[in-house]
Amino acid sequence: MAGSGAVTRNTLRQQIADALRDEVLAGRLPPGTEFTVKQIAEQYEVSATPVREALVDLSAQGLLESATHRGFRVRVYTVDDFRGMVEARSLVVDGIFRRLVERGTSAGVAEQLVSVRRRAEEAERAARSGSLEVLIGYDLRFWRELSGLVGNAYITEFLHSIRVRCWVFAVPHLQREAHVGSALWDRHIELVDAVTRADADDVRRLVHSYNEHALDWASGLDPAAGAEAEGQNAARWADPRRGARA
Repeated sequence: MAGSGAVTRNTLRQQIADALRDEVLAGRLPPGTEFTVKQIAEQYEVSATPVREALVDLSAQGLLESATHRGFRVRVYTVDDFRGMVEARSLVVDGIFRRLVERGTSAGVAEQLVSVRRRAEEAERAARSGSLEVLIGYDLRFWRELSGLVGNAYITEFLHSIRVRCWVFAVPHLQREAHVGSALWDRHIELVDAVTRADADDVRRLVHSYNEHALDWASGLDPAAGAEAEGQNAARWADPRRGARA
């Protein structure tokens, strides 16, 4: 029975972490939002222990940070943080595609690329329609599956973590865009096709386009407006009468 209880608690811990991550990525828990273990436990009607463990896990992943004497806070990333993440992401992605092109498309890789291409099609449709929340889900799966082709779980997890943090930064800004579709990169299918052909030059061009798109978009942001909005969201969520959800 003790073993069964531990499994249940660990499963609950993961479910809470996944649910809160989704809230952050959807912009319903904006950067700067503060909350306590008690608030989250009451929201999900669970005990404090799995909630505390889930929040510690999300802190280790860079989504939350400890707010002294106030519980936890959704981490606020700056434009400079985002530029640094894009640089780190680009170095890893460049290495991934160099490895894939060197290996070529073996039968096993070609079969996996069929699935990756489906993710690419879904992500591209969401990007072009401006469906931000839908895009994030498919985009994360697309890059996770694509990076998984190199067969190194450490690389896959690192890139996934960086991409999640990039989205945490980007979502509140993108939600203020009048025409969000024009701010989203939508060349996933071209990239898969270039990898499938083992076309190193085309892959390099598309990856460069992907990174430049992100940096160009970030260069046009207004940091002051973003900080003001984050402060308003944080204050609104700090009101205990609101519970743990917006």
